[in-house]
Amino acid sequence: MSQPIIISASPHVHSSKTSKKVMYDVVIALVPAFLVSLYVFGFSALLLTAVAVISCILFEFLIQKYLLKTEVTVADGSALITGILLAFNLPAGLPIWMIVVGSLVAIGVAKMSFGGLGFNIFNPALVGRVFLLVSFPVQMTMWPLPDGITGATTLGIIKEGLMFGNTMTDISAQLPSNMDMFLGITAGSIGEMSALALLLGGVYLLIRKVITWHIPVTILATMAVMTGVFWVVNPESYASPLIHILSGGAILGAFFMATDMVTSPMTRKGMIIFAIGIAVITVVIRLFGAYPEGVSFAIIIMNAFVPLINKYFKPRRFGAKIKSKIV
Repeated sequence: MSQPIIISASPHVHSSKTSKKVMYDVVIALVPAFLVSLYVFGFSALLLTAVAVISCILFEFLIQKYLLKTEVTVADGSALITGILLAFNLPAGLPIWMIVVGSLVAIGVAKMSFGGLGFNIFNPALVGRVFLLVSFPVQMTMWPLPDGITGATTLGIIKEGLMFGNTMTDISAQLPSNMDMFLGITAGSIGEMSALALLLGGVYLLIRKVITWHIPVTILATMAVMTGVFWVVNPESYASPLIHILSGGAILGAFFMATDMVTSPMTRKGMIIFAIGIAVITVVIRLFGAYPEGVSFAIIIMNAFVPLINKYFKPRRFGAKIKSKIV
């Protein structure tokens, strides 16, 4: 007797790419930035990352096994990435107990309370980071410098200087050089400083087709255009586009946070709308808000709009006819 024919619903598409493989591709892409953080901050960066990763994995395991009583899926790599990205958004030297609290919020509140991987609305690592920033603003804004002392970030120096009536010409003497920002020899969260390392990781993700160019390129291009307009109109009151791109979490957010598959739109048009929204909110907060940085807030806000974006920018149904104009 011949093998029975099994009929299932279309589309009949198969791919060797699994969630686990995608997650570990992201981990590989984050290695260059992690190595830079070790070079700049040494053991502090290693300890911070280790605590965040172990905490996230442990909390996910405990919640799945003892609270939800579902299959334990910590081996899929998602908790690992959440831990790394949370650490990358924190200053070196943050107290260990705060890192653990941030991990609990990221996994327990932002991820598992929605049902786990694939169901969360907001990026878990960013929720953990924003919770810590709002709850412990002093500790979250103490930025160790490469020489061991603490100081302000590039965006913080600019925000404070302009607030006290200084011009960009006056402030520029206090800023790190563009090359230092590009390489990552400056103050900031441990994983957001080196533009070079993050771009290398982003290119890897593009080559591996884990992400597409639409979100990161649109975010950075929109930020460059918006800040460029203000800079051209009044260069003494606004920083140049290059400073805005190289400093803060712009590149980290564009390539590694906003591109999260679960919390970003499905279609290319939706991705572009989503990315423009992130860039606009980021620039508005940076230029006119109380905080010098706005990437985390912008991504979380736009995460909330993803269901609406997906509703109005739906992918074409498999097998649907494309309407053509008769010439």
